[in-house]
Amino acid sequence: PTELVPVRQAGFDSDLLMRGFVMEDMRALREAAVAAGHPLAVQSAYRSYSYQDRTFNYWVNLQGRQAALLSSARPGHSEHQLGTAVDFRSANGPPAWDLADWADTPAGAWTVANAWRYGFALSYPKNTQEITCYIYEPWHYRYVGRELAAQLQTRGVTLREWLWEVQPY
Repeated sequence: PTELVPVRQAGFDSDLLMRGFVMEDMRALREAAVAAGHPLAVQSAYRSYSYQDRTFNYWVNLQGRQAALLSSARPGHSEHQLGTAVDFRSANGPPAWDLADWADTPAGAWTVANAWRYGFALSYPKNTQEITCYIYEPWHYRYVGRELAAQLQTRGVTLREWLWEVQPY
């Protein structure tokens, strides 16, 4: 993608990259989380094809291909490669995936409840593996804009379900 900029532009202490048009809402989300007493950090953002290839192969080597396919996208299939996906964690906390359920932490619960207000959709919600094809990841969000995020929240559907509706195969 073009116009990748560091999330530092949204006030995060990181040079990880995302698309520039995400920064205004990313800043608003970060500021709201801080105001609520639940500061966030960015664990992962844009990934190149080669980075995703290394990531996927790491999980294949660690867990085997079938298990890796449930938690890591093959290169060329990752939302992170779009420059609009982000993995959050609690500020000064461990990677969210190192916890039993990041959504049970104050920052994780706040993010699950409020990220949609700032245009971010939870990509892989709890109990949706049959729909999303991925295990529950309460830290992984995709920026879709405030209007679509509100629609997804109101309807209680995943982004994947909505995409199937508007682009049936």
